[in-house]
Amino acid sequence: MNNKKTKWLAYTVLVGFTPIICRIFAWLVAKNNTVELLASSDFVALGLVLHISIINEIEHMSDFEQSWKTGQNGFSIAFITFYGVFFAMTLIGGDIVDVDKLKYCVIALAVVSLFISYSVFDRISKIPGST
Repeated sequence: MNNKKTKWLAYTVLVGFTPIICRIFAWLVAKNNTVELLASSDFVALGLVLHISIINEIEHMSDFEQSWKTGQNGFSIAFITFYGVFFAMTLIGGDIVDVDKLKYCVIALAVVSLFISYSVFDRISKIPGST
């Protein structure tokens, strides 16, 4: 694995997974199931971190296909919008929204975001001289 992918894994993925990891630790030590094992808001945070890092990384690349950069930024902005809507739904709560269905949708979207982010950083890492 080259330096660009290692930085992506350490700085982006691990930071994005921090709320999920913290919640798992809290769930392990909590009494009487007082802490939910997985929460939609943690996966929203992961997705936001992934897509904001894509935008940040692409904007700092000068010698790259402009159409590809524009497309990736557009996808990231669309995903950030979806995450914003999902986060608003988590704030609405269980009276109006089925929180379990919401959780599964956000987890699926976060997995898609992880694959998109990996593919972007994989392509960037193949550029000669990128570190």
